[in-house]
Amino acid sequence: MPSTKPLVLVTGGAGYIGSHAVLALRDSGYPVIVLDDLSNGTREAIPADVELVVGDVGDRSVTDPLLRDKGVGAIMHFAGSIVVPESVTDPIKYYSNNSAASLSLIRSAIEAGVPHLVFSSTAAVYGAAERVPIVESDPLLPINPYGASKLMTERMLADIAPATPGFSYAALRYFNVAGADPQGRSGQRGKGATHLLKVACEAAVGKRDKVQVFGTDYPTPDGTCIRDYIHVADLADAHVAVLEALLADPATSRIHNCGYGKGFSVLEMLDALDRVNGTPVPREMGPRRAGDPPQLVADSSGLQSQTSWRPKRNDVEQIIADALRWEKKLLEESQA
Repeated sequence: MPSTKPLVLVTGGAGYIGSHAVLALRDSGYPVIVLDDLSNGTREAIPADVELVVGDVGDRSVTDPLLRDKGVGAIMHFAGSIVVPESVTDPIKYYSNNSAASLSLIRSAIEAGVPHLVFSSTAAVYGAAERVPIVESDPLLPINPYGASKLMTERMLADIAPATPGFSYAALRYFNVAGADPQGRSGQRGKGATHLLKVACEAAVGKRDKVQVFGTDYPTPDGTCIRDYIHVADLADAHVAVLEALLADPATSRIHNCGYGKGFSVLEMLDALDRVNGTPVPREMGPRRAGDPPQLVADSSGLQSQTSWRPKRNDVEQIIADALRWEKKLLEESQA
């Protein structure tokens, strides 16, 4: 019997977070199609029976016929560039891949009559927040081009949706995403990873000789950055919950923080990894990276009060255990 749920286009669905969203959508009964240029994602990241269109999300010769001919009913938009230090050295790339490409996709969606778009935003829109936990109404003052490029897309959506009858959106501001699918179906494969836990797990399995700690002089208890780590599978579930909220109340757009409301410093995360791993991972202390705020912790009460989402995996050692198990799986695959 065919699904009565709308077909969801997942841009960037062959990447880390997008591939987990594909799994969560499928687990919830949604038909899915993926658009990805495979610049950082891989075909192996998505189920073999999910159609993959290889192309640029900003190329309307790709998106226009895809949205029109496939009958797409909603979009989850993950495609983009995500490395904060790189955004500082190559801002043009970020405004092109994140802002301009998103505008192109939005225009394609509206012209094709796609009613809903769920946008992958970031806590970087807040910049160096003056208080924690951060609420959605706090000042939006990004301190790097990555955050600014994402905020620009949020502002475009905020302006376009009220002027476009029948179109609504959700923007999800992620805090630090970590872990891997608990069933081992997906995880972080990206080339040249910069996320702390991914790098640290690579060091734990011997792919790296150490993990670097960037900055020990921040105004935090141990001098290292504090972040709110959310399990990628919980984050994927949040996307499904927000999509269902849009479907239930099509006229209401929404913005939500995605996190657990508890921060861990870099050193606390590395200590937890040592406990889970059973063996200490070598560390090297270094200077700060450009564009890193000292502390980011989410207030996600709005997400929980306005959707069906509830955290299921908000245990830092579970997040680490799933990430480490995935890294060991990748190592075994590479040695096979």
